[in-house]
Amino acid sequence: DCTRNQPKVFAYDHCFWSMDESVKEKFAGQDVVFQCLGENILQNAFEGYNACIFAYGQTGSGKSYTMMGTADQPGLIPRLCSTLFDRTQKAENEELSFKVEVSFMEIYNEKVRDLLDPKGSRQSLKVREHKVLGPYVDGLSKLAVTSYKDIESLMSEGNKSRTVAATNMNEESSRSHAVFNIILTHTLTDVQSGTSGEKVSKLSLVDLAGSERATKTGAAGERLKEGSNINKSLTTLGLVISALADQGASRNKNKFVPYRDSVLTWLLK
Repeated sequence: DCTRNQPKVFAYDHCFWSMDESVKEKFAGQDVVFQCLGENILQNAFEGYNACIFAYGQTGSGKSYTMMGTADQPGLIPRLCSTLFDRTQKAENEELSFKVEVSFMEIYNEKVRDLLDPKGSRQSLKVREHKVLGPYVDGLSKLAVTSYKDIESLMSEGNKSRTVAATNMNEESSRSHAVFNIILTHTLTDVQSGTSGEKVSKLSLVDLAGSERATKTGAAGERLKEGSNINKSLTTLGLVISALADQGASRNKNKFVPYRDSVLTWLLK
C-alpha cells in the first residue's frame, strides 16, 4: 500500500516551542501559553460565552503540567483563576456583582467522581439532563469562591486523588479525564428600580487521559480496560468536534452529533 509511505500533513493554528529555555526569543513558557489561550477565553467568559480548553496528547507529553503546572510555574487553570478574581474585584460596583463557583471531577472508565468531595468519597455520580440547562452531574460539589487561595489546597487534594497507574509510557500515567469547571455569574442591578438580571458563563478546562496505543503501554487486564475506555471517549470527542465543524461550515446543518456516545462529550455538550 503506497499510501503508507506518503507523508502525513497536519494543520495547526499555533505551535509552542519549549525545548530549550535558554533560547529566550523562541521559548514558550507557561506565561506565553496563558497569554495566547487563557486571556481570550477569559474575555469571552466576561461577555457571557461558554468556552472549553482540552489538553490532548500521549502520556508524558505535558498535559497536566500545561493545565495545572507547579508551584513555581503555575499552569492555565491557576492563572485563569487568579486573573479572573483580579478582574471581578476591579469591575464590581453597586450595579455589577459577580459570583464564581468551581467544580472538579474525573471521568474514569465512563464513571464520574467528585474530586472536591469534602468527605473524600470515591463513589460514582450519575449524569442527568436538565430540560433547559442541559447535562449535569447529580451530587457534584459546586463551591463558591472569592480568591484562588480558596481553592488551591482543595485542587491539590483533588489532583492527588486522580486515578493514576504505571504503564510502559509513564510511572504515573493519568488514567482518567479531569474536568475543572468555572461558573461565572454576573448580576446587573438597576439601583433605581431594584430589578436585576443575570448572565452566566461556564469555562470547562479538561486534562484528558493519555491517548497512546495499548501496544505501547504494555497494557493488560485492568490497564487494558482503562485504555479501551480512554480511547473510546477520545474517538467520540473527535467525532463530535468533526460533526460540529461540519455544522459550522454549513456543509450539513442537520448532521447528527454523537454527544451521548461518551460521558465526557455528553457533559461538555
